[in-house]
Formats: sequence, C-alpha cells, structure tokens
Amino acid sequence: MARDLASGGNRRLWSFLFRFRRIRHYAGVRFFRGTPHCRELGLRVLRVDARRVLARVDWQPHLVGNPVTGQLHGGVITTLVDQVSGAAASLSLRPLEVVATLDLRIDHLRAAGRGRAIYAEAHCYRITRQIVFVRCVVHDGDPEKPVATSAASFIRNGPMTRRHRAVKP
Repeated sequence: MARDLASGGNRRLWSFLFRFRRIRHYAGVRFFRGTPHCRELGLRVLRVDARRVLARVDWQPHLVGNPVTGQLHGGVITTLVDQVSGAAASLSLRPLEVVATLDLRIDHLRAAGRGRAIYAEAHCYRITRQIVFVRCVVHDGDPEKPVATSAASFIRNGPMTRRHRAVKP
C-alpha cells in the first residue's frame, strides 16, 4: 500500500491527508531537507498552506555578498525563491509530483536590510496538465515593501517515488 501511495495511486487519500496543517508542514520540511544547498544555507519552512509556502533564511556572515554593506548575496535570494517556488508547485499537486524549473524571472527591487532575515512566500496560481505556474514575493519583514518578486514555471515530471525521497534528515 505504501508503494501505491508513493507512486500516486490514491489521489483521494493524498487530498485528505493534506487537509492537515502538520502533514503539509512536514512535507515542506522534507522537501527542503532533501536538498543539500538548502541545508547549507539554512532555509527553513515556516508555513505550508493549500497552494502557498512561506520560508525564511537568516542573515549569516558567510552569506554576505558585499562585505562593505553587509547585504546578502543575490544567489542566496535566487536559491530561496527557486526552492520556495518549487515547493509550492510540487506540494500543490495531488499526489505530490517531482517538478523542475523551466523559467524563473526575478525582479530585484531593493537591497534587503543588513542583518535581517529574508522571507519568501510563493503562491501556485495555475496548474495545467504539464506546467505549474508560481509567483513569489521576497521581503525582510514587511510584505508591503518587497525585496524581490518573481514569476516561475515548472514542468511536471510525474509522481514522487521512493527514489525521490530525501537522503538526509
């Protein structure tokens, strides 16, 4: 039975399970822990809703891109956006599916505050037979003053199976 669930055999059960906040959050945490660069950067899932994922990365000295200003490196923000958007895409599908980034456009609007955590909230707004579309807003504490915004599309690569599971807790 577990193998059937992993291969996408029971859509009703997945839909039922994802009604529970803790199960959605656990799935999001596993999604992030399964990616080595997420663990290295310290990306953390804060909330997983029906088609939304909120995550954060804390300011750390080794993530600074400009030592004079203390601003986080743009690659950290890009990684956060891509990971949160991919999680929103994958976790919006029933059963869960593996997705790959097709297109990612990021508009950097301003520098993030020095020493402040960065938050990213991604929203899956459209799902088609083969493509999932996601928008994301990045901010440093005030969603009304975004650091960056993005639009992304992901290709659906089929249901998650045992080979797609996270390798390290």
